[in-house]
Amino acid sequence: MAHLNRREIATLSLAAGLAATTASARSRNEISHNNVAIHQEVVFSAGAERVYRVLTSAELFDKVVLASEAMSSSMKKMLGTAPTTIDAQSGGAFSLFGGYVTGRNLELVPNQRIVQAWRAGSWDAGLFSIAHFALEDRGATTRLVFDHQGFPNAEAGHLREGWHGNYWKPMAKVLANP
Repeated sequence: MAHLNRREIATLSLAAGLAATTASARSRNEISHNNVAIHQEVVFSAGAERVYRVLTSAELFDKVVLASEAMSSSMKKMLGTAPTTIDAQSGGAFSLFGGYVTGRNLELVPNQRIVQAWRAGSWDAGLFSIAHFALEDRGATTRLVFDHQGFPNAEAGHLREGWHGNYWKPMAKVLANP
């Protein structure tokens, strides 16, 4: 059985639309069954167009960063000082939270879906996860269905809480102020 390093697995998985977190599949059939994933659903008091814009506009997402828990916690020391940048096109790069969170937009379907290769600065070089944001427009509200996979298993709890404190709660605040 061939063993692949994390960079090779991540590269192959991104091409297939998935990311892997283990250095090699441990089971006899070369399929790993021990990777964790995050699934969250949140409803915002704004239409899908506005939610999409907040997630794809550097100017608007910077307001999310400033209102995030990370900016008022000890984590602020870990964050760089780089400005928020988002290239809102497929293949475009993004840099958030002072450069601590980086990645590429893999798929952008305006007002419906965002798929990103997403990574935290503390992860091994070359390791990216997949973050999938599906937007369901309900008129005055939007249901966001979020799935995150391919991150290091040990990061699951931190990431689960981080999505709430650094994305969903501050986004709700930003969306409440048109």
